[in-house]
Amino acid sequence: MSPEPRCSNEGQALAPEPQTKPTAVVVEDDQVIVMLLQHLLSRRGFGVQIAADGRQAVDFLKTLPQPPTLVLLDIMLPYLDGFELIKMIREHPTWNRVPIIMLTSKSQERNIVRALDHGANDYIVKPFRPEELLARIRRLTKLP
Repeated sequence: MSPEPRCSNEGQALAPEPQTKPTAVVVEDDQVIVMLLQHLLSRRGFGVQIAADGRQAVDFLKTLPQPPTLVLLDIMLPYLDGFELIKMIREHPTWNRVPIIMLTSKSQERNIVRALDHGANDYIVKPFRPEELLARIRRLTKLP
């Protein structure tokens, strides 16, 4: 069902406001987790971009026309780790306010503190609970 056209003060129909789909960039090298996250997020209306390593994530930083709504980021990645990527995202002029959720198997306090100190908004240890992850995404993105 398409949205109803809006009317101007003179009664003329205006084009419907474009509805932009929220997007998530998932930086994860484990294909099982990628498939799970892609399924979870797409069912919630997200467009999902997958980067399997740090270099692909940097390519997204340089080439995506709009910053994503959210970044889900692992720490242990080929080429560049998640800590380096947090720094690059926070230094990027249009991505610097994008919420970052670390999703990693590293559960040591020093890694959690380091990620949060570098600019991550949240930190979830794998294995994760899907509904908890979705609740944290809703909190950070203000999406229903």
